[in-house]
Amino acid sequence: MTRTYVVLAKRWKRGWELHVDGVGVTQAGTLSKAETVAREYIAFALDLDDENAFEVDVVPQLDAELAEQVRSARADVRDAERRQREAAAKQREVAKNLGASGLSGREIAAVLGLTPQRVSQLIGGSAGRAAAKSGTPANKIKQKRAVAGG
Repeated sequence: MTRTYVVLAKRWKRGWELHVDGVGVTQAGTLSKAETVAREYIAFALDLDDENAFEVDVVPQLDAELAEQVRSARADVRDAERRQREAAAKQREVAKNLGASGLSGREIAAVLGLTPQRVSQLIGGSAGRAAAKSGTPANKIKQKRAVAGG
C-alpha cells in the first residue's frame, strides 16, 4: 500500500511553508510548486530513491470562510459535471429514439438544436453518416418554423 503524506501549506510573505506530517517543514515559492517541492523534500529527508513511491496531499490552510467557499465551489463543479453527464446521456437517448422513429440526422439536429455533426457523434455509425448527407440544414428548418409560427 502506498503511503500518503499530508502537507499543510501555510501562506507567508515569501510563499508557502510546507508542514509535512511526520517529516518536517520546507518552503515553496508558489502553491503550484508545493507538491513537487514536498516530494523532493520527503524523498531527501527519508533517503528514498523514488519520489513517486508515495502520494502527497497538499492542503492549503485558509481561513474558515474561504475554506467553506472553496468546498462549496468544488461541490458545485462536481454537481454540474454530474448533471452534464446525465444531460448528455439523455440527449443521446432522445437522438437515438428520434432516429428510430424515422427522422433523418439533419431533422434530429433541427429538433434538438444541434449540428448534424453532433448528432452523428451522439448516434454514431451509418445513421450519423447519413445525417451529414440528408435533408435541409438545421438553421433553415428553424427559419421556416419561425416564419410559420412554429
